[in-house]
Amino acid sequence: MIPYKHEPFTDFSIEENKNAYLEAIQYVEGYLGQDYPLVIGGEKVTTDSKIVSYNPANKQEVIGSVSKASQDLAEKAMQAAVTAFESWKKVKPEVRADVLFKAAAIIRRRKHEFSALLTKEAGKPWNEADADTAEAIDFLEYYARQMLRIKDGVPVESRPGEYNRYDYIPLGVGIIISPWNFPFAIMAGTTVAAIVTGNTVLLKPASTTPIVAAKFVEVMEEAGLPAGVLNFVPGSGAEVGDYLVDHPKTRFISFTGSRDVGLRIFERASKVNKGQIWMKRLIAEMGGKDTIVVDKEADLELAAQSIVKSAFGFSGQKCSACSRAVIVEDVYDQVLNRVVELTNELTQGDPTDPTNFMATVIDQSAFDKITSYIEIGKQEGKLMTGGEGDDSKGYFIKPTVFADLSPEARIMKEEIFGPVVGFTKAKNFDEAIEIANNTEYGLTGAVITNNRENMEKAREDFHVGNLYFNRGCTGAIVGYQPFGGFNMSGTDSKAGGPDYLLLHMQAKTTSEMF
Repeated sequence: MIPYKHEPFTDFSIEENKNAYLEAIQYVEGYLGQDYPLVIGGEKVTTDSKIVSYNPANKQEVIGSVSKASQDLAEKAMQAAVTAFESWKKVKPEVRADVLFKAAAIIRRRKHEFSALLTKEAGKPWNEADADTAEAIDFLEYYARQMLRIKDGVPVESRPGEYNRYDYIPLGVGIIISPWNFPFAIMAGTTVAAIVTGNTVLLKPASTTPIVAAKFVEVMEEAGLPAGVLNFVPGSGAEVGDYLVDHPKTRFISFTGSRDVGLRIFERASKVNKGQIWMKRLIAEMGGKDTIVVDKEADLELAAQSIVKSAFGFSGQKCSACSRAVIVEDVYDQVLNRVVELTNELTQGDPTDPTNFMATVIDQSAFDKITSYIEIGKQEGKLMTGGEGDDSKGYFIKPTVFADLSPEARIMKEEIFGPVVGFTKAKNFDEAIEIANNTEYGLTGAVITNNRENMEKAREDFHVGNLYFNRGCTGAIVGYQPFGGFNMSGTDSKAGGPDYLLLHMQAKTTSEMF
């Protein structure tokens, strides 16, 4: 088996790559506005009710529309998944893995097309879109390899006259509820992890980015996935989401999204419904309030660059984005001033233009929420730069820096999910770590320091699932930095890690006497 190596990012400074991406944008623009059906048991189902996807950088432009599932159709999809599970669970793991390898190859050939679709549908600048597609390929490749590694279970002890085995078997039907911020990578990763382990799924993608999900479903079909294993059921959370979470045949839910929705699913999934004979399993990734700590003994240019890139990459719409910078007071002014300088140099505009570092936020409700937090920030701290938004054509919000905030300020505690970073001063490194931990989340964090003792202190005391030293706090790579957080950041499921597939399986011990 070829050893796993992550998909390389595209170098757009090479003219050939730049032209290929521009061509891909044109190609995608050629099929905008199309209608995509539900897929239930391999059947294409079109409904009158639609979810329409718009370009967040140009809200008049329709990316496409998908048929919207009703409860009746969700029930039909559930029955298709229950039926398909009986045969899919018996398909050899090697065959299931091959479907993923084939899908990865198809996506690799169409890499720029998928990225260009992300640029149009999610407002992702070129590098961000390219990384999203690369991560989708990585998930397919990595989980296929992981399945081949665990397919024979784990050795356990046997005694004379007795042979014991410990094997992993699939769970059943899973509901995949995927987010809009990594509408390809997380959507594909959560779906194929469930599928390669022998489960069947109902995929309900985010309503703002359903077209990339529809395209992915087509790829899985092309890769030879049997009918009924992957059912595509976009729909409203209140109508279809709740119905499927509550369903007695649902065995597990894989959710990525906000804390509030995650907790609601957690609560609903804990209730045993009529006819249900198991406790549902929940795999949840729910957000963060992520901090970069800068020590007095640190590379201050690296610190400023890391804060800016982590805070404003994809307009701060990553659960790993840096929304808090905690700086030891000796170097506070230097770091803050450099961050403001760098922020003022950032270019913002339509993401199809490669010279723009930043584009938009996802939709009107995100725009409204972020701008209201900016108003709160103006009361709580000192606005250093940004603070303005314009939603006349698309949902543009300027990268925003607030200084001199109390660690207890709302914009230091609550997840904003936009291009806003708050600065707080700490007396010393110990206090900086204390402030960093002063949140209900625990997803990512970074520490910029040249002090080995402080590094080790942070390794032990900074309570996050992903901690980075001397780099930004975004950009985990599949297989390299397994991703998932503590506390209200979710179930620490560590996507792209060695244990992730096991969350979709259960262990069975068999013992034979000779």
